[in-house]
Amino acid sequence: MAVQAVPVGDAEKPPGEKPGSSGNGKRRIPGQGRWAALFIAPTLVLLAVVILYPIISAIVMSLQQDAGLDPATGLFVEGGFAGLNNYTQWLLQQCAAVGGGTVPCAPGSLGAQFWSATGITFFFTIVTVALETVFGFWMALIMARAFKGRGILRGAVLVPWAIPTAVTAKLWFFIFAFNGVANNLFNTTILWTGSEWPARFAIIIADVWKTTPFMALLILAGLQMIPGDVYEAAKVDGASAWQRFVHITLPLVKPALIVAILFRVLDAMRMYDLPAILTGGANGTTTLSILVVEQIRQGFNSAAALSTITFIIIFLVAFIFIKFLGANVAADSTSGGKAKIK
Repeated sequence: MAVQAVPVGDAEKPPGEKPGSSGNGKRRIPGQGRWAALFIAPTLVLLAVVILYPIISAIVMSLQQDAGLDPATGLFVEGGFAGLNNYTQWLLQQCAAVGGGTVPCAPGSLGAQFWSATGITFFFTIVTVALETVFGFWMALIMARAFKGRGILRGAVLVPWAIPTAVTAKLWFFIFAFNGVANNLFNTTILWTGSEWPARFAIIIADVWKTTPFMALLILAGLQMIPGDVYEAAKVDGASAWQRFVHITLPLVKPALIVAILFRVLDAMRMYDLPAILTGGANGTTTLSILVVEQIRQGFNSAAALSTITFIIIFLVAFIFIKFLGANVAADSTSGGKAKIK
């Protein structure tokens, strides 16, 4: 009996499938993997130069000590290897020793500044993204309807998003001035940018006004993917408008909604120009990005450590969204050849 040799990897091919095929009916081309690697290599090199190199450089700088005066001798010393000292001074509220003991950390210590800026950053992120999601969903539902002038409405809604953030901040700075539009309109005498909570509310209002159209646009894209026949069938079955919204709109628009929230969360956690121009970071409005820029003027290496910590925080937030909150909208092949959405 003659025995025919079968190439390795083709022994388990289904009957009738030619050896050397890729499993989906297409034959593998010799050297295909090598050509694919050659085409992808320039992109990988570009990403390494643009992304990987700055990250590694920042980490290396964060392990170096800033040059300056030595508190013990009063002499100027060059920077050297500092280990994790730059990180501990941000993460730990180091206090000065007095008589063998310690005193409470001063409000101006680096640790106190970091944790205050972190709390402010998360406060702005949670409040602004929540409001933008609600208003953006409402605007998307309106723009998804068919009515005369819908195109003009969609274009007008995107105007705030198209305005540069610096211009938006300056616009709202004049609105929230003591003799500005806000106080004259509501007949109040509030120092919007001169006291703590009014300054925070001013930043929230300005940010929601600017970025809600972005949320509305992404949610509208998800709404456009829902077939109209689904709503017609639900109406025939007697489903109310609220039932159609809860059981049809929300589940089907969830992938686009989660991605939109993820983008806005990452953007809000890097908020800089709006509070920097509107309040200058004063009155409890200093975010992590503002603190990094301020620290650059004091020392690059310490600022690099703070930048690395900020990057890790944002990375962890993105990881939680993708891993646990359903932002990983990727199709995986199942054994039956179908795709499932995670």
